[in-house]
Amino acid sequence: MPFLFLSPSTQEFNLYVTEGNEEYWMNELADAMEPLLRASGINVTRNDPSRTVSHSIRMSNAGTYGAHLALHSNAAPASLAGRLRGIDLYYYPGRTEARRLADLLRENLEVVYPLPDQVRAVTTTSLAEVRETRAPSVLAELGYHDNMEDARWVQNNLQEIARALTLSVCEFFGLPFQLPQQERPAIATQSSGNLNLRDGPGVEYPILAKIPSGASLMALNSVGSWYIVEYNGLIGFASDAYVSVF
Repeated sequence: MPFLFLSPSTQEFNLYVTEGNEEYWMNELADAMEPLLRASGINVTRNDPSRTVSHSIRMSNAGTYGAHLALHSNAAPASLAGRLRGIDLYYYPGRTEARRLADLLRENLEVVYPLPDQVRAVTTTSLAEVRETRAPSVLAELGYHDNMEDARWVQNNLQEIARALTLSVCEFFGLPFQLPQQERPAIATQSSGNLNLRDGPGVEYPILAKIPSGASLMALNSVGSWYIVEYNGLIGFASDAYVSVF
């Protein structure tokens, strides 16, 4: 199901060699991702930046998420400070869906990172956020914040990175990537019964909720003959035959 737990870094003391810190820039990246995810029909929950990694894991495990994506940047050991570059996408060994997400992230980040051969999907058993989460989880180390080129790459390319990450999440959920459009109020207009809110643009997709006739919606986007709508805080797909947009 297209429900993503998005977990940007809570590490405010990891300073960038340029300006700011890891927590700040990864939350800026998450802010750039959210409109793209929403426009593509993906429900997003964010962690609390004032809390800890353990709290993020508990939040994620308390819900029913199809994927968990942690956003971080890396730092080299003291002996190599400022000399390393690259993106590492960590997942837990043996978890097939986590590996599939990591591979999709790798493929799309290779397009936007200046050293594509340094974008790697890597297994780990030491990172709690991939080991202890119930949802398929990837922790993305998006460059080295102690390296001037990588730090500048993150800061200057937030939209491009956000698009690559969101495209990967869309591909993971089997949904088309959509750019944001003007959101408009709408209502459900079926003559009787309930309107099915589905988790994809087709009658073969599971039903997320049933919407009574006359209920208020927000139309976020469209895919073919389906609207991406928000109903009572839940994002899904509804047939455009039964939705009237203002």
